[in-house]
Amino acid sequence: MTRDRRKHPGRELLETVVLALVLALLTRHFLLESFYVFGSSMEPTLHDSERLFVNKLVYRFRPPARGDIIVFRYPRSPDRDFIKRVVAIGGETVEIVEGRVLVNGRFLEEEYGTIPDHTHYPRTEVPSGCLFVLGDNRRNSEDSRFFGFVPLENVKGRAFLLYWPLERLSFIH
Repeated sequence: MTRDRRKHPGRELLETVVLALVLALLTRHFLLESFYVFGSSMEPTLHDSERLFVNKLVYRFRPPARGDIIVFRYPRSPDRDFIKRVVAIGGETVEIVEGRVLVNGRFLEEEYGTIPDHTHYPRTEVPSGCLFVLGDNRRNSEDSRFFGFVPLENVKGRAFLLYWPLERLSFIH
């Protein structure tokens, strides 16, 4: 007498749901996370209420680079996430003169769109293991000029895909 190898439909459903939950949790914890843009500090690149995906795996293989848009835990309140652009990395000097950013004494060519202001920031060396970040909308951005450097351990990942609203669906470079 042979035994029927089919599983009970309820058990099969339960196994499928558990597997899906485990895969979703692993993906969210190690690979991807959805992020909601709050405020106008990254305009014109990103706008209030847009949603994007953050690659949480990329910085396990390489450090953040100048120009990357990153999501990080806010240094003054680590339970809040911020999104900004990396403009200088550990060991580099950064300075802002009349709203123009200098890195290692050279003006930064910001090919991405920014909304400039006319602020000044004294020539400062970014400590090793830290980043200097700015919002693209310099007139309306709480960034490293105000809260200081972002420790690398606060970085959650690199923004890579804008998925909402659908008409703005695009990769973030």
